[in-house]
Amino acid sequence: MKFQKKLAALFIVFFVSVQINAQTLSYEVKTNPHIDSKKLVQIDALVNDYIAKHWINGATVLIAKNNQIVYHKALGYANLTSKKAMPENAIYRIMSQSKAITSLAVLQLFEQGKFDLDDPIGNFIPSFKNQKVVENVNLSDTTFTTVPAKRQVTIRDLLTHSSGIDYTDIGSRKMSAIYNKAEIPSGLGYFNASLLEKMTALGNLPLAHQPGEKFTYGLNSDILGCLVEIISGMSLETYCQKNIFDPLGMKDTYFNVPENKASRMPNVYTENEQHEVIDWAPTFRKINPNYPLMKKTYFSGGAGLSSTAYDYAIFLQMILNKGRYNGRQIISPRTAELMVSPQLNFRKPEEDNFSLGFSLTSEKKANLNLRNAGSFSWGGYYGTNYWADPRENLVVLIMTQQTPNSHSELKNKIENIIYGSLSK
Repeated sequence: MKFQKKLAALFIVFFVSVQINAQTLSYEVKTNPHIDSKKLVQIDALVNDYIAKHWINGATVLIAKNNQIVYHKALGYANLTSKKAMPENAIYRIMSQSKAITSLAVLQLFEQGKFDLDDPIGNFIPSFKNQKVVENVNLSDTTFTTVPAKRQVTIRDLLTHSSGIDYTDIGSRKMSAIYNKAEIPSGLGYFNASLLEKMTALGNLPLAHQPGEKFTYGLNSDILGCLVEIISGMSLETYCQKNIFDPLGMKDTYFNVPENKASRMPNVYTENEQHEVIDWAPTFRKINPNYPLMKKTYFSGGAGLSSTAYDYAIFLQMILNKGRYNGRQIISPRTAELMVSPQLNFRKPEEDNFSLGFSLTSEKKANLNLRNAGSFSWGGYYGTNYWADPRENLVVLIMTQQTPNSHSELKNKIENIIYGSLSK
C-alpha cells in the first residue's frame, strides 16, 4: 500500500512537471512535426542577403510553435563598424512593444477589483476631469480653441487608443505642437521628470477628438503606467518586475538595463537621404540611443522597455496559454481572452481591429495574406516587430534596431516563409 501511494505521488509530481514544462519555452531550438525546419533555413539566406546589400546591419528572428522554439537566430552585426556579431541574446530597445506589457499590468489590477475598464481616468488623475476637445489650432503661436468633451476619457479608451490623446513629436502636427509647448515628453528616450506631474499636465490639455470616436495612436500607455503607479503604490519598474518579469522568468527585460549587460545592446541605425544605413547620432530626433543605460525614474509605459526576443516570446506565449506560464496564472483565462478581443466598434470589417493592447488581424485582411484572423501584433519605433497566431499557436519576433527602413518588406517575406513551412 505504501509503495502504491509513493508511486501515485511520484506520478502526480511527474504529471505536474510535464504540464508546467509543456507551458514554458525551452531556450533550446527543437524540431516540431508541424513545421518544416528545412524550409525555415530560407530565412537565413533572405536576411543575410539584406545584410550583404547593406539594407540592414543585423537582426534577430525567433519562432515558437506549440510552446517550443523552432527557430532562433541572430544574423549580421550588432555593430557594423567593429564587425561585432549580433548576439543571440541581444537586448533590443523595444519602444512601443512596452505598451502590451503595461496593458497586462493594468489588467492585473483590474482583476483585483481596483477599477472597472469604463471608469473615468479622472477618478485617479483629477486633471482628466472636464476635458475639452481641440477645435482649431494656430500653429504660428500654438493657440487653440476648444469645445467640451462629450464624456470623460476611460481606462478602456486608453487601452484601445481611442481616447483622443495624441503623441509628442511623432503625432499629428497640431497636437505635437501643443504638447511640446507644454513640455510633455514623448516617452521615447530619457527624461528627467516626474511621470505623475507630466501626466497631470497632459490632462489639462485638449483632446484631438471626442473620446471613443476614433483610433489615435498616442501617449495612452504612459497614462496607464502612471495609473499603475498610483493604484499599486509602486513604480512601474518595480511593479512589472515583481508581478510580470519575475513570475514569467523574463530575466532580460528592463526599464534600466544593468551596466553588466550593456554589451548585449546592438547599435541603433537610421538612413540618410540616399537611403544609406548610418549610425543614429545621440541628438538625432531628440533620442539618445544610450537611454536604456541612463538611470531613470521616469518610466514610460508606452516606450521605456528593453528586452530580448526570447523574453518577449515568453510574454506572448503566456497570452496564447490563456494567461498561464511557468506554472503560474499571470492573469485569468478569461482576462487573457479579453485582452485579445476586438474593442473598436467603429472599425470597418476590412480594417484590422484593436484589443486591450494589440492590433488584431481581421477576417478580410486574413483573406489577403497568410496570417490568420485573430492574430495579435504590434512593434517598436526602432524596428522591432512581433505577432502571435492563436490558430497556429505560433509566436514570431523579427527584431532590428533601425528606423526608418526603406526595406521593411523583409518582415513580410519572413512571414511568407514561416507560413509556407507549416503543416498540419
